[in-house]
Amino acid sequence: MNPPLLSLWLGRRSYPPLHALQQALVEDRVQGRVRDVLLLLEHHPVITFGRGASSRHLLISSEEVQRQGIQIVETGRGGDVTFHGPGQLVVYLVLDLKPDRCDVRKYVRDLSRIMEHLGQHVGLSLGTLPGLIGSWVDKQQPQHWPGETMAVEPAKIGAIGVRLSRWVTMHGFAFNASTDLTLFRSLIVPCGISTHGITSVADLGGTSPTTGDLARRIPHCVRKVWGVDCEDIRDFSTVDDNALLSEIRAIKLRLTLLATASGPLFNQTHTTTIFWGLFRRHMAVGLASWKGLS
Repeated sequence: MNPPLLSLWLGRRSYPPLHALQQALVEDRVQGRVRDVLLLLEHHPVITFGRGASSRHLLISSEEVQRQGIQIVETGRGGDVTFHGPGQLVVYLVLDLKPDRCDVRKYVRDLSRIMEHLGQHVGLSLGTLPGLIGSWVDKQQPQHWPGETMAVEPAKIGAIGVRLSRWVTMHGFAFNASTDLTLFRSLIVPCGISTHGITSVADLGGTSPTTGDLARRIPHCVRKVWGVDCEDIRDFSTVDDNALLSEIRAIKLRLTLLATASGPLFNQTHTTTIFWGLFRRHMAVGLASWKGLS
């Protein structure tokens, strides 16, 4: 039986360290050193370019962007250019799709379905548009999605960009709660799509949840789509960027040692010492509840 999906709230983070963390976790997941994991967070302002991005979709010079305190980062994800910033929930998924989920298109559709369930929690009805990736809402009737061909004023509320290595995923999706949409409109052509607008929960007149509030809903949404067991969210928001990888690795190690505790090795002094040393070191992080989310 597979262990529950690990869900971690990381708070607000700069983009480059989290990109490096994902790359390390993908390799760790391939080697079996970590479990499947969801990283839930929001970013400091950053513009990211995917593999298919066009420089024409950056509307001002990169120097001017950086003068505004906004980073520009090229990534290996699919898709064009997008913006991440406060008020936007970002969900990075490091999942091993083997052996029975090796279908990229279905995986991307499933991410849209997760956002559709998330939208329901804030009173919105989301859907998809032909030939366009992401989650959309009809601004004329945000509580009812009329279908792909009937939406009067479709606007994008959730973006998707993924990358797979040996069927292990990285990157994921971003959902706009109370994001400053002027930063999208003044800086970039979001996702390279000029024919439709973008929106957020706050823009649609709804009660604007915090990213932490939305993050609490993600394990439930994932269960609805994939039927997998998900842990309650662990609060890693106070863990330093440089310590995140070792803390995530330690979670699986603790589980391994707990399993060992039921066997004969647990009676050996050195195993008991290792177990309790790790337990004391990581208890504050490992047992943190979602109540610390903001």
